[in-house]
Amino acid sequence: MCRAVVLYNARTIHMKDCLPNTMFSWIPKLRFTLMKKKLLIGFLLLLTSACNLPVSTPVVDPTPTQTPLPTPTTVSVTPSLVPTETAVPTPEPPPLYFTDEFDTSTPYWEFTQAAGSSLPTNAFEGSLRIDLPSPDTWVVGIHTAHTYENVFVSARSGITPNGSVGLICRYSESGWYEFNISNGSYSILYGQWLAPGIAKYVPIISEASEAALAGGSDLGFFCEDNFLQVFANGKLLRRVDVTNYGLTEGNVGVAFASFSEFPAAVSFDWFKVSEK
Repeated sequence: MCRAVVLYNARTIHMKDCLPNTMFSWIPKLRFTLMKKKLLIGFLLLLTSACNLPVSTPVVDPTPTQTPLPTPTTVSVTPSLVPTETAVPTPEPPPLYFTDEFDTSTPYWEFTQAAGSSLPTNAFEGSLRIDLPSPDTWVVGIHTAHTYENVFVSARSGITPNGSVGLICRYSESGWYEFNISNGSYSILYGQWLAPGIAKYVPIISEASEAALAGGSDLGFFCEDNFLQVFANGKLLRRVDVTNYGLTEGNVGVAFASFSEFPAAVSFDWFKVSEK
């Protein structure tokens, strides 16, 4: 008797009797049948495992939603008016030849003080009145609307005994001519600015005259070519040659001053510019 061992599913089968080979012809069939069973069992296990797997649901990212822009709101704004200073229009300048009766002030008159510790005051009230509160105060008032070469300037003026009053022609940066009267005397001066508020005066003529009295006087100043003619109350006081001073053109104006005795007061009823 022989001994045969058959392996089946990891188990050992002992066969005590060894049968003839023909007796074992069923063994290959058995192996094939067992293999089919094993394949079937494996397929069933695989199918079961696949069925038990969790189903993965695809996650779709949501399409980003745009936040709508706010609807623009129309706001009605009422402009606020900012108060501004009302610009005062500059009056038209007078014609080349004119008469000023000083009814109202005008920007064409500019007053400059040459000496004195106190500022003079002036008023345009149908006449030009100037008060000089301190001694030795000199002031020139220039009418800036026009410049002239040959011109006749006249005025009706009044002055207290402790001051002087006068007229100006050919006023410019180079200097000016000035005609003054005081209590019983008159003078013709060449004036020139040395610095702001500081003037130098050069006497051309200075004389006594009964016509040049304080109080009310009609003054006249004729600037013609290289000659100056001065008048008081219609009387010619002097005609002088000023060729050496060289002034040929400039503005016209008035002049007034106080002396050591003060206060002084000056007035002009009218001021006239003409050809003569």
